[in-house]
Amino acid sequence: MSQSERVACEDVLMFVNAAIASTAQREFHSRADAQRMSLEFLHEYVLGNYRDLYAATAALDINHHNAAMVVTNLLRTASTASPEQRAVEGRLIAARLRLLPPQRVYAVFRELRRSGVNNRRTRAIMRDWVSGRPDLAFDAVKYRRSLSVAARHAHLSLPGEVGTALFDWRRPRRYETPILESWRRAHYEQRALYELPYTVAEGLAAQHGIDRARFLTGIAPKLTDGERLRLQSAATRHRVGAVAMDLATAPLTRLAVYVLSLSRPERKQRREELTGALRAAARRAARRQAGSWGRVVAVLDDSYSASGSGVKRRRPLAVALATHYLLEALAAEYTGLWLNHRGDPLLVHPIGATGLGDRILDGLEQRPDRLVVVSDGWDNAPPGQAAEVLRVWRSRLDPDQRTSVVHLNPVYDADTFDVRRLAPGVASVGVRDAEDVAALVELARFATGAAGFDELRRHLADRVDRFLTDDSATEGSP
Repeated sequence: MSQSERVACEDVLMFVNAAIASTAQREFHSRADAQRMSLEFLHEYVLGNYRDLYAATAALDINHHNAAMVVTNLLRTASTASPEQRAVEGRLIAARLRLLPPQRVYAVFRELRRSGVNNRRTRAIMRDWVSGRPDLAFDAVKYRRSLSVAARHAHLSLPGEVGTALFDWRRPRRYETPILESWRRAHYEQRALYELPYTVAEGLAAQHGIDRARFLTGIAPKLTDGERLRLQSAATRHRVGAVAMDLATAPLTRLAVYVLSLSRPERKQRREELTGALRAAARRAARRQAGSWGRVVAVLDDSYSASGSGVKRRRPLAVALATHYLLEALAAEYTGLWLNHRGDPLLVHPIGATGLGDRILDGLEQRPDRLVVVSDGWDNAPPGQAAEVLRVWRSRLDPDQRTSVVHLNPVYDADTFDVRRLAPGVASVGVRDAEDVAALVELARFATGAAGFDELRRHLADRVDRFLTDDSATEGSP
């Protein structure tokens, strides 16, 4: 592999790591403005130098924030793309928009309007996405302002009473569409609130001065699973039992975030319920790979920096906890080593320095098939010990690489435009959700230089083909 190909490979992988891990929010070691500026620069750099590969990342498991940025940037710079590039990008954009949450898509449309991007292809993409919405009347209530922005910007003709509800809602005395009629009545009648989506009803309930406990009790049947999970603490505080949900159906990383939001005494009291829910979620995430990873040892970072920031509370620790249970499901034989915690992982909490070296040595002594390190990479007790342990292990004790080592980092380092690395020759990849670990380990082989730039291109092309094929099958399904 030539020097230019090596640089290109590193650039693309650096961007993929950032697009998986970073949400441009404040982290423990960096402010939100530093995160945002660093991420925006990285997007512009990769878009300008590797447009085809930049577009291909829309087919990877990047987070919603970066997927929205990729879509926006491709549409904003469409004039610089060739006809062949625009054809592929159009399909990727349409497929990715169908996977994004509606609020993210509407945010993209607002950004396109703010940037003055209004070419024919952009209007067609907006029209097709809006026309494909399963219940546009629901959107007219829940995403009212955003849908009106999209309709004006793309010159959309909205069907039935939706247009009236958006642009002349005070005129009708009543709507034939049930949700629109409930929304109209809810401005004057409290009972109608409980026929609306939670996020819409919440604001109107505040206007009516409805007590929080009474509101939560009434709106409980309308809550989605995600809303139920987010409201568990509020429901407990207000003693509202109707909001309770079956935790066994929650996604793994979200469930770990919820578990860590509970006090340690409550976690201990609910140990059987919470552990069972985490293991069930891990088995669902592992799917067919369950038990196929051989002997696995994980080194899991529970140092104080794993507490995250005010906007990402305990997120790094939650990723480590979720990964612990996922690896337990993936491995035939598993050992989890926390930096500071001993005993039940359910009671883990962020404390102390990041002393990775000693625990990595403990893990390697077990001669596992895989060593997985989940950490923000700030090895500081003492600094650099982890890198030296891994260097000696790889060069003297395991030159044949019988043990594969992968570092999963849930925190983007704004200063280096990448996730912080542990050691040369050790793959460090960004991680947002533990559910993506299996796919990230596959990507890790490119981060060590073991695979060349041409192989990376083929890998991305294959992911694009699978992504578009799966999307076509989904779009055509009833």
